[in-house]
Formats: sequence, C-alpha cells, structure tokens
Amino acid sequence: MAPPLKDELDIVIPTIRNLDFLEMWRPFFQPYHLIIVQDGDPAKTIKVPEGFDYELYNRNDINKILGPRASCISFKDSACRCFGYMVSKKKYIYTIDDDCFVAKDPTGKDIDALAQHIKNLLCPSTPLFFNTLYDPYAPGADFVRGYPFSLREGVPTAVSHGLWLNIPDYDAPTQLVKPRERNERYVNAVMTIPKGTLFPMCGMNLAFDRDLIGPAMYFGLMGDGQPIGRYDDMWAGWCVKVICDHLGLGVKTGLPYIWHSKASNPFVNLKKEYKGIFWQEDIIPFFQAVVLPKDCDTVQKCYIALSQQVKEKLGKVDPYFTKLADAMVTWIEAWDSLNSSGGTAVANGKPKK
Repeated sequence: MAPPLKDELDIVIPTIRNLDFLEMWRPFFQPYHLIIVQDGDPAKTIKVPEGFDYELYNRNDINKILGPRASCISFKDSACRCFGYMVSKKKYIYTIDDDCFVAKDPTGKDIDALAQHIKNLLCPSTPLFFNTLYDPYAPGADFVRGYPFSLREGVPTAVSHGLWLNIPDYDAPTQLVKPRERNERYVNAVMTIPKGTLFPMCGMNLAFDRDLIGPAMYFGLMGDGQPIGRYDDMWAGWCVKVICDHLGLGVKTGLPYIWHSKASNPFVNLKKEYKGIFWQEDIIPFFQAVVLPKDCDTVQKCYIALSQQVKEKLGKVDPYFTKLADAMVTWIEAWDSLNSSGGTAVANGKPKK
C-alpha cells in the first residue's frame, strides 16, 4: 500500500549539519520528497544519507531565486525553513528539526509522527465548541452530550502541532531554573485549540495544509542582524491562529510526539530571547485584539492587513516591528511570485467556488 499523501506532502528540514538523523526516520520519511534549507555558510557541504529524494537550498540559492526579496528570509536561524514552504509545490508540509528522533509510545512501539500528522490534517477540527473527550473523530471517542449537532461537521484543519518527549520546548529562564527537567508524560490526546485562543507554536514537529494557510507560515526576521531570535515559530503561530479564526479554519495540538534529543544552551538562548520576553507582553494583547476586515477572504489579504496593524500598533513598541511588518509584505510578494495563484478565497473554512 502506498504511504498516505506520498505525492502531496513535502518534508522541510532546516540544518547546518550532516543529516545523519534521517537514518532513524528512514522507514517513515524515505517515500517522501525532502526540502532541505541549509543555514549558515553556503560553502559547507551537507551530507544526506543515500536513498532519500531531496532538493537542497543554501543562502546563495535563496538570493538567486528571490533576488532583493531574499531579505525577508532569516539567516543564521532556523526561521530560514519557511523558504522551503515557499518553494514547495505540494498541498501539505511537515517540518522537523535535525535533533528530533523517533519517539516510542507507552507500549514501546516506534511512533510514526508523520502518519499521525496526516490523520490530524485530514480530519476536521472543532474550534467553535470544546469537546471534553478531546478529538471527537478519534477511534473510541465521539461528541459528548450537549454538543450542538449543527457544529458536529467541524471545519477544515489547517495546522497539526505535535509535541516532544525528553527535552521540553522551554524558554531560557525556565531552562536555567529547571536544567534537568525532562518531559516523560505521554498524553494520548489530540485537541482543537478553541477560536479566540492563542498558543505558543513550536516549529520542530509541525504539519500544515499549505493550500489553506501556507502564505501565513512566515517565520519572521530572526537571527543574524536582528535584535531577537527563537520567536520565529511563535510569531508564525500567532499570525496563523488569528487568520485561521477569521477564515473558519482549525488548529490541532497534541499527538504525535517526537524525541527531542538535545537541549540548546540556555545562556545563548537568553541572549536571543531577551527582548522577546519583554515584547511579548505587548505582542500577545495585540494579537488578542486583532480584528481583520470582513473583505479579507484570502490568506494573503489577511496577512497584508495584519502587517499593517503590526506596523501601526507594534511599531510603537520598537522600530524592529516596522521592519518586520515590511518583511511580512515582502514575504507575500515573494510567495506570490513563486506561486502564481493570488490566493484561494475562503469563506467559513471552505474555498469559494
């Protein structure tokens, strides 16, 4: 039997090193096409294990393909992965970090993270009313008593956000006070994040429907030459969530788990996150208050409208946000230049005819 979505899904991996970690993932990833985005020195040769179907882009390639618009793609930061989202021609994307390995479920069986993400994406979400048995479409579960029948159809799922065993995704201050903490809790649940609720999106085990939400998956300006790092995936998550809420799309979190093998240096992380820790006290209320115009019926239109609000409101917090707002517009221009359609109009989570 052919692997699910074999010809409809790309795996995007940002890296600065040889991809030996793929050996462990071979049984699950080998049938799929990989897009590798090489960060750092483009003169360095990245080795990929034999037998994988892949394309690899380094900074020189990004500059050549995007020209002046390449300024919107971060350098020396895993945020560069979003270039892979842009050049993909597939409907679905799965992205994973190179320090993430195959986890085991409580019975000791290897977890096929990709298969679970695909299940999540192909199954509806329920953002408008919370089901206390979590995912009502999972085997052995259903909608509980009191759940409105008019909402049981659900909405299309745009994002599947997976979790991690071993090293948790903590910020630097939490890392510093809990250096030995490990996540050993396997929770067998997938849930839809309710409409109007933000969440901290982690990009190291993440899948999404590129057709539904791709242009909003911009990981911002981070790393080299920028005052902030390690907020790339979270920025994308906040933008994606308010746009999904506006367009009637769903975001799921929970299964699948991967094994996160390596804790990054908390002192280095603190330097990268320092401004973000302060700024997020303004960023979160901003996103909680965002209202997108009713005529924004494509992801691109939503994203441009959001960039204008970022410039107007967060620009007062720091000039960085004015630069980021401009980069958001450049990103959409670059996306549209490589993806000829100007965006599928979406009404209540369904593409307009």
